[in-house]
Amino acid sequence: MPAFSSENMSSLVEITFRKGLELRDTWATLVAENASSSTKIDVCHFLSRAAFDVIGLAGFDYSFNSINDETNELFLAYRKTFEVFISQTGPIRTLLSIYLPWVNKLFADETVRVVEQSHKVVRRVAGRLIQEKKQKIADGEKYGDPYDGKDLLTLLLKSNAAKDLPLEQRISDEDILNNINTFIFAGSDTSSMSMTWTLLLLARHPRIQDRLRAELLGVSSQFPASLSELSPEQMQSLYVAISALPFLHNVTRESLRLIPPLHSTLRVPTRTDEIPTSHPIPTRSGGDGDKYSFTIPKGTVVHVSFEAFNVDKSIWGDDAWDFKPDRWDTLPNAVYQHPWHFSNMFSFSAGPRACPGLRFSLIEIKIFYYILLTNFVFQEADKITPYNVVLTRPYISGRFRDGAQCPLLVSPFVRPS
Repeated sequence: MPAFSSENMSSLVEITFRKGLELRDTWATLVAENASSSTKIDVCHFLSRAAFDVIGLAGFDYSFNSINDETNELFLAYRKTFEVFISQTGPIRTLLSIYLPWVNKLFADETVRVVEQSHKVVRRVAGRLIQEKKQKIADGEKYGDPYDGKDLLTLLLKSNAAKDLPLEQRISDEDILNNINTFIFAGSDTSSMSMTWTLLLLARHPRIQDRLRAELLGVSSQFPASLSELSPEQMQSLYVAISALPFLHNVTRESLRLIPPLHSTLRVPTRTDEIPTSHPIPTRSGGDGDKYSFTIPKGTVVHVSFEAFNVDKSIWGDDAWDFKPDRWDTLPNAVYQHPWHFSNMFSFSAGPRACPGLRFSLIEIKIFYYILLTNFVFQEADKITPYNVVLTRPYISGRFRDGAQCPLLVSPFVRPS
């Protein structure tokens, strides 16, 4: 958690601006090369790589450079793993992998071999990064010149080595390596999916897109016309202004509510518990035996659906399934009874295992929205359908086997003179 504090997240602002501008330039080149007024771009593809670059730099000061170059071995290892995760294997094999994991070791298929090979690359490269960071921190202490790295790995290592931290609370290099894996998976794919769905929703609702762009342009008038010329201090000031925009915040929340990147999660109780309910649980006999709780035995696998809560009409109203950013100005009273982790919705989970990267995510996606929407106009290109494949991913209707993608028509936005 110390690695995700507000103070430590300040370095993320400059990283995100730089990568956002790189993505802007890449799309501008694609648009310029096309003779027509708009260009079809798979925004899902590029946003995934941009988010990967951001988490690489912010997570452990490592450059994937994947927006324009997809040859980095660590990037390729993660990409192969992601592709295996989202591929649809047979139901029998999937069930065996979950309940009898030893089957994969005895009868390894191509999927298992790809994952194992990717893990070897990840462990080798990420393991080297850990040792290099630890050496820099140790040398800084030895020679009186503290290493001031702001990436999450450095902050994690420093927190783990703090003299006032009890030995039993320190985590091993193996667990730190696992944290790197978590940073990359949870910190890249979730953000890129959130941004993908937002751009699609805005393409479907051009009036909302225009209204949001107008709000964003109101901020840009206070800063140099060329974002590439902004100093780090100006980037910080610009982000402060962006983060305070009310309609941008409403659009961001509404997209996260309607299509949460993580559809659901699993939880397992460590003891038998009685769970209270807001409505009576009918007994088999019916009648007066109804009670307002149910028993969950220890060890039960509980499927918790974020989306089900986020679009529950009994909580959010009859228009819960509609994209309406203005709803956040006048929420139903029932919504306020569920504070959760972020804005009365479940998209970042809740409780002690709620997503620690909330600030990280909001900084990243709002800066990307600002850069992309003040430079481009987005329109629908194909009918897109969401599917829950680890995350909620976009697919062209009827072309599921082509893989996750979200092509949009992208045209340059010409600012009024």
